[in-house]
Amino acid sequence: MTTIRTTCEGCGDVELSTSDIALELTGVGEAGSYRFVCPTCSGVQIRPATPRVVSILLATGVNYEITLAAPPITEAEVDTFVSLLDEDDWMNHLTAKS
Repeated sequence: MTTIRTTCEGCGDVELSTSDIALELTGVGEAGSYRFVCPTCSGVQIRPATPRVVSILLATGVNYEITLAAPPITEAEVDTFVSLLDEDDWMNHLTAKS
């Protein structure tokens, strides 16, 4: 069994197994973050994961999830969408390719 050492903000160094860590990748670049529950204080810890850390965690068998980060919808985009719904051919605008 692989042991991974990391740090809890309150308890200091802790040792975890691969099943104790959840890796999250954004799909943009090679970095991400990882999350774990401290075995000492039970606090949830979230840490940034550099490309090197991501590589190590993946190589040791840590489970991961890819979340595609998209910019938030702006108020102007909502206003445009609402105004298009008032037109008779709104569906053509909605499905038109840019």
